[in-house]
Amino acid sequence: MDIFATALPALADAFTMIFHPVQLMYLMAGVLLGLSIGVLPGLGGIAGLALVLPFMYGMDPVSGLALMVGLIAVIPTSDTFSSVLLGIPGSSASQATVLDGFPLARQGHAARALSAAFASSLFGGLFGAVVLTFFIFIARPLILAFGLPEMLMITVLGLSMVAILAGRVPLKGVVAAGVGLLVGTIGAAPAGGSLRMSTYDLPYLVDGFQLVIVGLGIYAIPEIVSLLRRDKPIAGAGQLGDGWLQGVKDWWQNKWLSIRCATIGVLVGVIPGLGGSVVDWLAYGSAVQTAKDRSMFGQGDIRGVVAPESSNNAKEGGGLVPTLIFGIPGSGSMAIFLGGLALLNMTPGPQMVRNDLDITYTIVWSLALANVFGAGLCILLSPQIARLTTIRFTLLAPFLFMIIAFAAFQSRQSLGDLVALIGIGVIGIMLRRFDYSRPAFLIGFVLSQQTEIFVNQAWQIAAARFRRGPEFGFDYILSPLTIGILILTVISVVVGIKQSKNIRENIDAPTGAKVAPAIFLGVMTLYVAITIIDSWGVGRFQDRVFPMTVGFITLAGCLALLWRMRRVSAEDEVFIDLEQGTEAAESGYGLWGTLSWFFALLALSFLLGLILALVIFLVAFFRIRAGLGWLATIGYTAAGIIFICGLAWILGRDFPPGLLQSFTNLPWPLV
Repeated sequence: MDIFATALPALADAFTMIFHPVQLMYLMAGVLLGLSIGVLPGLGGIAGLALVLPFMYGMDPVSGLALMVGLIAVIPTSDTFSSVLLGIPGSSASQATVLDGFPLARQGHAARALSAAFASSLFGGLFGAVVLTFFIFIARPLILAFGLPEMLMITVLGLSMVAILAGRVPLKGVVAAGVGLLVGTIGAAPAGGSLRMSTYDLPYLVDGFQLVIVGLGIYAIPEIVSLLRRDKPIAGAGQLGDGWLQGVKDWWQNKWLSIRCATIGVLVGVIPGLGGSVVDWLAYGSAVQTAKDRSMFGQGDIRGVVAPESSNNAKEGGGLVPTLIFGIPGSGSMAIFLGGLALLNMTPGPQMVRNDLDITYTIVWSLALANVFGAGLCILLSPQIARLTTIRFTLLAPFLFMIIAFAAFQSRQSLGDLVALIGIGVIGIMLRRFDYSRPAFLIGFVLSQQTEIFVNQAWQIAAARFRRGPEFGFDYILSPLTIGILILTVISVVVGIKQSKNIRENIDAPTGAKVAPAIFLGVMTLYVAITIIDSWGVGRFQDRVFPMTVGFITLAGCLALLWRMRRVSAEDEVFIDLEQGTEAAESGYGLWGTLSWFFALLALSFLLGLILALVIFLVAFFRIRAGLGWLATIGYTAAGIIFICGLAWILGRDFPPGLLQSFTNLPWPLV
């Protein structure tokens, strides 16, 4: 009774905040933004949240939450468009939808497939919110028992799951997570303030890399470059056909399948770092295994749409469990969400559940309401969105990169932001190319500082207690909860290694080339070794122990992968290289030739400032790369400049200045 007496008033306060007109407006704005991003294949919630993150400064906390939650909620719904209409997964959580959704669209039943998908997504989102609500009811007393050792062990559990369950080759996940942790240690140490990785010579790095830069670089840039290289219309036709009502009937006829798959989605979402890379395949596999007639799967079976779409929205509710309760990201998008909460002066974890239960429930039920808005908008706007898919991505890419560059600059108002964006973008492209888990890298980066703080604090407290006597120290470190989490960590690693073959971020995994994957792994190994050497030279013990420990573990993973590369053939999964696959074969444009456009934008920004650089970049891109006439080129360029200036004016933001601005006095927006 005490649990309900505490939780029910908090739930009532949450509903009062959610249905305030201003919060509803921000929630709808997030839904519209998420819908716009979700339609573009490959970008997903990580890129979308990274775009809005710089604008969280100074926002009302509840309004900021509404904006972020609205965006998160609708992307697993809106990414269905590209999966069904284009045969291109909208995100890693909608890969399985392609198998039956795209054949249905080619048979003239696109509306039926989309309708069934939206109904399934709506149900999955609401199911996830209900489960999370009752989970917090039940688990709150246990959560409040978590102290520092338990939080450290739950962080280790999350990192181990992220690393092992993040790809086909578990060691690649370990290396990606380790490198992410090490990148997160660059700059001033949180305990003693020692500067690491030669940041004395690079003042920009004293505070480390910003999350918005890493999120955009690791996710948005690789996907934009990949789609741009194809240089095709996103789809050939924008016709949906009929069957909207039939799709809803299909969902109702398969409601038990939907419930089962939504449950799978919640359970998978709870596992830190797993999320979208596997949830749709587990749900799809469950549908196939339990079906009496399996003959139509892969050829246009509506159950192949209902199953994954029910699970991938429910996953977001599950992903909020470790994110809100323990501060451990449940997925890549939840890692960015944690950064947004920090900007809103909120600290997720047991303290939030203890002191801000109303805010916790506001997040949960904003997610549910956003799912309702998102599904309704997707149905209403489907005909218009279908027509948008006929636009060549070459016409969209420069606008996307323009917005990304503007958002990245807002993190520190420095041209170094654009350099960091391009540099980390290249790392993201290489991680994607060689099948190293980008969620593992991102979550490792997000948890780096938090884990180091836990390690230092636990070390200091344990040392003080051991001085009083060994029994005091061991009682503090080896509590029943800590031992239980340690056992769970070992079990998760063993099971994860066995199940890694079933986990995939890329459907096609071409192999056959040894040199390029080995060179990339060699570069990462060198970076890890340099980090260890640099940490060794740090004066304070407490500032070097964490990066050195992570460095040695990561180095062991790198060396084990290099040893495996020497022993196996070029067809082994350790040599996955997407440049050997259909993506590279169908593209007439090289990777570095495509990236050179963005390097040129960076160089022009240094010289002229972002706005003048954008004018030259957009004119050259539309005229040369897109092959447009002068009239269309000028029109597209003017539209882009007007949009970005209007956005900056509304938000009260500035643009990156260049060397030109130091010699002459130019008016806004040229300064």
